[in-house]
Amino acid sequence: MLYRSKIKGLGFYVPENVVTNDDLSKLMDTNDTWITERTGIKERRHAIKGGDTTTSMGVKASLKAIEAAQISKDDIDFVIFATLSPDYYFPGCGVLVQKELGLKTVGALDIRNQCSGFIYALSVADQYIKTGMYNNILVIGAETQSPALDMTTRGRGVAVIFGDGAGAAIVSRSDNEQVGILSTHLHSQGEYAEELAMITPGVGTKWVTELLKENDPDDVSYYPYMNGQFVFKNAVVRFAEVIEEGLKANGLSREDIDVLIPHQANLRISQFVQHQFKLTDNQVFNNIMKYGNTTAASVPIALTEAVQQGRIKNGDLVVLAAFGSGFTWGSVIIRW
Repeated sequence: MLYRSKIKGLGFYVPENVVTNDDLSKLMDTNDTWITERTGIKERRHAIKGGDTTTSMGVKASLKAIEAAQISKDDIDFVIFATLSPDYYFPGCGVLVQKELGLKTVGALDIRNQCSGFIYALSVADQYIKTGMYNNILVIGAETQSPALDMTTRGRGVAVIFGDGAGAAIVSRSDNEQVGILSTHLHSQGEYAEELAMITPGVGTKWVTELLKENDPDDVSYYPYMNGQFVFKNAVVRFAEVIEEGLKANGLSREDIDVLIPHQANLRISQFVQHQFKLTDNQVFNNIMKYGNTTAASVPIALTEAVQQGRIKNGDLVVLAAFGSGFTWGSVIIRW
């Protein structure tokens, strides 16, 4: 027997430190018009040194999700944490959340699928719930990306896009077969891994000790790299494909979509997909204008805000979709 899994509670947290486009123009050759036209972003949040971390933001988002789900921390029997910016190279943030929340000695799994991380994490949680292995899973997407950005004119193509934050969901077993996660769909294409990547430092490529020894001021390999136009062209194709795949798997059509929540990578990508599916502004939720691209946190932050703003109602068909580094992409089809 397979059970149905449902998102029972949501929460998000972003640092208080707001960084506007005008703030960035003081650090690099850019301006509000340039950033807005290319990304749709007006501001983002950056963690302050000595303040928020990936784990602490994940914990704050989790506490809100637990409260919204109206469950006890003792009811959580598994943790899944998606991030590209863990506090430590190892161990992962999952076990740190288990410690900080004071959870029982439940399992903790870390997922490294960058912008698609939360979609992958939801898919894993869905399978655990469906098979009856667990009842309540805490799923987190969190990022502290700002310290790793090249905040100069050289790095502006990437630096202006990304922000920090966290989102969390409680995925639980549901007795109502009419609602919940209908299906999830995951893909990857590793041949394009280096088109959106941070190659070093990393064990197996160039070691941190080598970077320190070389002390090369022109070495930018430890900054994120993105082939922007290539990523954009692939993203709009894969978004459309994986959304269609999810609809087809459930005997649904584009006309059945009530709310689409895409990964907040670039407002232009979201608008392109919206046009492809002939959706109205009310059917697509975007908040990249306020938070930038928060990578694994973007979908849960957007989903939480959409619910809080009443944009999602009971019975709605909600589609989540993401594309990012790897390349990886995926979709989740939900009857709310």
